[in-house]
Amino acid sequence: MTSEVIVDVTKKDISIALLEDKRLVEYQREGRSEHFSVGNIYLAKVRKLMPGLNACFVNVGFERDAFLHYLDLGTRYHAQEKYLQLIADGRRNVTLDKVGKQPDLDKDGSIQNTLKVGQEILVQIVKEPINTKGPRLTSELSFAGRFLVLIPFSEKISVSSKIKSGAERTRLKQLIQSIKPKGFGVIIRTVAENMRVAELDNEMRILLKRWENTIAKVKQTRCEALTLPQLAYEETSRTVALLRDLFNPSYENIYVNDQTVFNEVRNYVSLIAPECKDIVKLYKGVVPIFDNFSVTKQIKTSLGRTVTYKHGAYLIIEQTEALHVVDVNSGNRSKSSEGQEVNALDVNLGAADELARQLRLRDMGGIIVVDFIDMNLPENRQKLYERMVENMRKDRAKHSILPLSKFGLMQITRQRVRPVMDVNVEETCPTCGGTGKIKPSILFTDSLETKIDTLVNKLGIKRFRLYVHPFVAAYINQGFFSIKRRWQMKYGMGVRVYPNQKLAYLQYAFYNTNGEEILMNQHNDMK
Repeated sequence: MTSEVIVDVTKKDISIALLEDKRLVEYQREGRSEHFSVGNIYLAKVRKLMPGLNACFVNVGFERDAFLHYLDLGTRYHAQEKYLQLIADGRRNVTLDKVGKQPDLDKDGSIQNTLKVGQEILVQIVKEPINTKGPRLTSELSFAGRFLVLIPFSEKISVSSKIKSGAERTRLKQLIQSIKPKGFGVIIRTVAENMRVAELDNEMRILLKRWENTIAKVKQTRCEALTLPQLAYEETSRTVALLRDLFNPSYENIYVNDQTVFNEVRNYVSLIAPECKDIVKLYKGVVPIFDNFSVTKQIKTSLGRTVTYKHGAYLIIEQTEALHVVDVNSGNRSKSSEGQEVNALDVNLGAADELARQLRLRDMGGIIVVDFIDMNLPENRQKLYERMVENMRKDRAKHSILPLSKFGLMQITRQRVRPVMDVNVEETCPTCGGTGKIKPSILFTDSLETKIDTLVNKLGIKRFRLYVHPFVAAYINQGFFSIKRRWQMKYGMGVRVYPNQKLAYLQYAFYNTNGEEILMNQHNDMK
């Protein structure tokens, strides 16, 4: 299996698509003005104690206060508290080994005996705000890298359970023990297997530098008496964070259509895998990058309420406040000559394949209830359960799957750290505004020519790109003496016409040679 990453950078948002064998399996979209805050560390104040929940609310600058449970303070909370006190006292060059041995947090303790309203605390976001809930916090800080996760105020070294070799686990533990400073714990990730000491030591230094910069920001906040909360550490960009978790040697290409993001991604890949830096490529094509790699089409066919898969069968996916509900339908599929049971099994197995992809693609989390087609034979129900478990092995999110109930329902829980992405694939008519009445569509090219005339003869813009729906582009470009050729003879060779699958049928967009959109009012063009 080969993998490719496609990064589409626009003025409004950044979209990242992961393709496995040219098939879209993960898709993330984030506004340029928005930030993925999981991993961010804040110096903040306790706003309110909730003894009944054994938790507190902390202000970290979001619309709703963040939630911190007592158990999420971590066993080494007293060490962190002591360290912050030493910094508050103005001591310089305070290292973690100077904190001394502090008692572990009592597992049966209470929040009101540990924290006070207004107390300063160093916290990290582990879960994004979702619906009406604020972020979820922890005081067990961690800095994630490609091979290692660095944990301050700890001494424990853990190895990923996916590394099965006892000799390799022992080697990695001894290696990390020799290079890590006192006062830090380390989690060794699966991809660290068989890595050399130089590569692990290099990442250890990078993670330590992040910790030092975090503490420097905390000291600056204290010295300048800045208003809390203050961001002490910001997680790497969404593009880099995704690559950090997903990157593997099977990647053939990483395409980016923006020079700044390209440099950022290339520098990161050069850092973690120098031999793979050449797979990062800058896309310079005039056709939109997602159209070029057939991502747009896959998004529109895979992210609607109804998702079709093989032989006419389809899924209906609905989201409620508490859970996701999936209904499996055989559609217009012809029945198998071997009977209803075989037909139901085949449809259900196909649904299990598509559902596993949909969970990753939509980043669905929480409780998912799937209504499969009823099957009578226990061995078929077991086969479906095993197929689902096998398909979900590729999923990085923590999950749990229960066998089918007597009603034919399968229950799945999947870790959710951010809101599920809602991608609306339905298109609203950009020309009629919902009235259902427009001028004859054959006049659309006349309207475009009017715009071109305005650009060339009134605004003096001689070179530009016109993007239209692929059907319209084919019509404009068809024939030797095409409409485009007539436009070029009349207005100059700077007129270029390209298809864009994101545009609706009679929608268009003009761009200059710098890739900046030229705004031309199109709301009343065809009414």
